[in-house]
Amino acid sequence: MNNNIGFDNEKYLQEQTEEILKRVARFNNKLYLEFGGKLLFDYHAARVLPGFDKNVKMRLLQKLKDNIEVILCIYAGDIERNKVRADFGITYDVDTLKTIDDFKEWGLEIKAVVITRFDNQPSAVKFKNKLERRGVRVYTHKATKGYPTDIDLIVSSEGYGANKYIETTKPIVVVTGPGPGSGKLATCLSQLYHEYKRGIKAGYAKFETFPIWNLPLNHKVNVAYEAATVDLKDVNMIDHYHLEAYNEKTVNYNRDIEAFPLLKRIFEKITGGKSFYKSPTDMGVNRAGFGIVDDETVQQAAHQKIIRRYFRCATEYAMGLIDADIVQRAEMIMDNIGAKVEDRKTVTNSREAALDAEKKKKGKEGVFVGAAIELKDGTIITGKNSPIMHAASSLILNTSKHLAGLPDNLHLLPINIMNSLNYLKKEVFRGKGLSLDTEETLIALSISAISNPAAQMALEKMKELEGCEVHLTHIPSSGDEAGLRKLGVHLTCDPDFSSKNLFVR
Repeated sequence: MNNNIGFDNEKYLQEQTEEILKRVARFNNKLYLEFGGKLLFDYHAARVLPGFDKNVKMRLLQKLKDNIEVILCIYAGDIERNKVRADFGITYDVDTLKTIDDFKEWGLEIKAVVITRFDNQPSAVKFKNKLERRGVRVYTHKATKGYPTDIDLIVSSEGYGANKYIETTKPIVVVTGPGPGSGKLATCLSQLYHEYKRGIKAGYAKFETFPIWNLPLNHKVNVAYEAATVDLKDVNMIDHYHLEAYNEKTVNYNRDIEAFPLLKRIFEKITGGKSFYKSPTDMGVNRAGFGIVDDETVQQAAHQKIIRRYFRCATEYAMGLIDADIVQRAEMIMDNIGAKVEDRKTVTNSREAALDAEKKKKGKEGVFVGAAIELKDGTIITGKNSPIMHAASSLILNTSKHLAGLPDNLHLLPINIMNSLNYLKKEVFRGKGLSLDTEETLIALSISAISNPAAQMALEKMKELEGCEVHLTHIPSSGDEAGLRKLGVHLTCDPDFSSKNLFVR
């Protein structure tokens, strides 16, 4: 594992802050700043730009907090279909609640929540009621009339004007949301319409991170962005509008480039004839490329991210969540950079662990699961499933013993705790699976640590697993996935199920 630092947060903070303040000054001290990507806990950026602080964007806002108000957008359709944020395993509506709380912890208040493309969907109505009863101001925006062809209708009292104006008083209005398609841009444009009607010549800009406009088109960091948005079919392209306007090659992505002519006409209609920008790259405030201090390190990290994304797509396909064409596209992206799944060291080691378990249990039926972790010093540790423990559980115990310098044959979980957990699962919960998953194992270890100094030593080493690479030969159970996510590892798995049963409890 490469542990070099590839990104300088302080340099990025300085450059990004200066660029934002320039935009505010350009637009008469009133800027609507749309945040593309994750504002908080940007794990994608942290993984492809080693050294990137996943909350560096929030640190930037905190520096400017006296000049900032925040509007949070969520698409009603995402609420209705329970869309999940994969890195947390929570739905977008729950992520909205979490984001409001997170902002408060950083000393920033959410001015309002906007439920976009609202059409009285039952789940969206319930969510609106829940927020309002907790004192959160909620606005609802219906789908914009005339969009995307009838500019006169879009920019009229029946289009953007049909949305209630959100009163703001600060120079910078940050517009964010839990994911793509949340309605952030439409909310910004609606507010611009109302501002110009009030005689306030406000502006718009987009806080971007990926793709990085001043890196080559096929740079692995930009390719990793394509991989991360493979379900959206995003494709990196040369921004020909920017090339024509400035004779400078820059990288953007297809949706922004395709939407630019329409957006330019909307800007012209709102302002009465003047567009803010000559190209989609112009719209972005993105100094991430200037924060890269070790190109080789970030390229290696992006290479691994692309492979991880392929495994995630393959797993989601096996679970019936996506179509085959998305997996094929993820595989094509991987092929284009010459990546193989074996470039991820834990893949081969976990598969070897599963084969070893099968050889030792020769003649016995069952599914043999292997797991492997690559520690930050490059050490590989493996685990395998057994009647009492999942492979992931075995893996974390083996790893914690290694890190604590404990002998491999030492038992960290006393037999009385194991028997008590088995009784709970079988007799009380009436479950069929008795082996411990990762969450259950971590709880058992913490209980054992009360009276077992070795278990306490192992428990304290769990913090060192954050950021390590883990691969399982089978799709993890919900308890394994949740436990490994909380430990902060980078998890992938082969798209195979650990049980032949369709329903597992």
